[in-house]
Amino acid sequence: MAGSFCLLLNSADWLWPLAVPDPQRQTANAQNDFAQLVVDRHERPLRAFADSNGVWRYPVELSDVSPFYKEALLNYEDRWFYYHPGINPFALLRAAWQNWRCGCVVSGGSTISMQVARRFHPHSRSVGGKLEQALRALQLEWHYSKDEIFTLYLNYAPMGGVIEGVGAASRLYLDKPALDLSLAEAALMAVLPQAPSRLRPDRYPQRALRARNKVLQRMLEFGVISQRDYQQALLEPVLAYQPYTPQLTPLLARELRRQNADKSLIKTTLDADLQYGIEDYLAQEIQRFPPSHSAAILVLDNATHEVRAYAGSADFADDSRFGHVDMVQAQRSPGSTLKPFIYGLAIEDGLIHSASLLRDVPRYFTDYQPENFTRHFSGPVSATEALRQSLNLPVVQVLEAVTPQRFAAALANAGARYRIPGDGKPNLSMALGGGGLSLAQLVQLYSALANGGQVWPLRYLREESHSVAGSRWLFSADTAWVLNDMLRSPRPDRARSDALQGNDRSIAWKPAPVMASVMPGPWG
Repeated sequence: MAGSFCLLLNSADWLWPLAVPDPQRQTANAQNDFAQLVVDRHERPLRAFADSNGVWRYPVELSDVSPFYKEALLNYEDRWFYYHPGINPFALLRAAWQNWRCGCVVSGGSTISMQVARRFHPHSRSVGGKLEQALRALQLEWHYSKDEIFTLYLNYAPMGGVIEGVGAASRLYLDKPALDLSLAEAALMAVLPQAPSRLRPDRYPQRALRARNKVLQRMLEFGVISQRDYQQALLEPVLAYQPYTPQLTPLLARELRRQNADKSLIKTTLDADLQYGIEDYLAQEIQRFPPSHSAAILVLDNATHEVRAYAGSADFADDSRFGHVDMVQAQRSPGSTLKPFIYGLAIEDGLIHSASLLRDVPRYFTDYQPENFTRHFSGPVSATEALRQSLNLPVVQVLEAVTPQRFAAALANAGARYRIPGDGKPNLSMALGGGGLSLAQLVQLYSALANGGQVWPLRYLREESHSVAGSRWLFSADTAWVLNDMLRSPRPDRARSDALQGNDRSIAWKPAPVMASVMPGPWG
């Protein structure tokens, strides 16, 4: 004991701030210190990545934790935390007396400060080790405020297995943020660090129940809660999930993590409920296609330009469908989905109007021979009907008048670079998908139809600014209105949803052949 005590006093390190993570900078070195959590717009988990040691620890501040938890922890662990200098002599003497009478360890008398000090500077289970812990606690108190020390405990307290901190424990065991803990749940989270392996609520609910009730009893005795609150809390069962990590939107989460390596909490604009729905829908729909095919869905709120759902592939875990390939960002042939913008530019330039007659007849160019998907021809047809039926020959005629160079320049100005194989020069095949464009770019272009001809950057993060300076014009608001009218309810017979067929409001949409293969195209 004396040797340990002298060694500590002879060392200069106890004069300096104790080596602990800075409580005011919990986002620094997120990948090393905290698990990275990607959450939706309501802060519900979408995807989580453990820290460099495989530990699940989600950062929380005092304001992120339920008042019930604070009261339960303080009254059970360290009632005089905000008054003592780091050690509580009375608690230590009481623990020593109880342990001596029992001949066993009844209590340790450790304060919250002492537990934090031990977490970052482990010591031996001896009298000398206890002295070292006490001195480290005094050192901690000398350099940090009470709230900072309390915050360290909230984030680093052991909660069973590789789970640390009340933020991760409440998410993984109870599927809720620490701020929403009930009185009974708060008591459970407060007692769990006492014996995290023995009291895990997912494995030993009866043990956890008895320990939780001891905390509630203590709170009642100290007058922190009423008899009624106590009785109601006792009625609440201990129900906990087997800890699991959310796996939603894996491809987007992976990219956002790469872009935000210094953040432990990445707040997205997505909606978890919608994300669940589209991933489930996509997993079922892709079964209609053979292996080596995949698909993607991107859902955008046109009013706010925020992405609400993002499924980059049909099944992230299915290598036969190239689930690791992000088809929202990959360059693929857009097929005939760019036809509305060719007509829009022609209307913008005064070359046609929505009722202009076009020729749906065979045409032969020097090195290009387009034909309709049905291999039939309609003869004279209005621009509106040609667009609604997605006819190929009329749109090539319109692109010839607009010129491929003008079309490519308009797309580039709107932020969508159409990648053309071969010599890379704009040509008439652009009308029917003779190049590459990503789904993200395509969604941006279509959003112009709902935003008066303006194309806005897609917003994935809640903190991203909404600035007019970031928008670009594809065509005028008048042209956008005409295009919407041309596309409004064109093929209700193709809608498989009763919500579309029976909707009183007409819906503008563009039918197109399914492009599902993820095999690389000639544009790379």
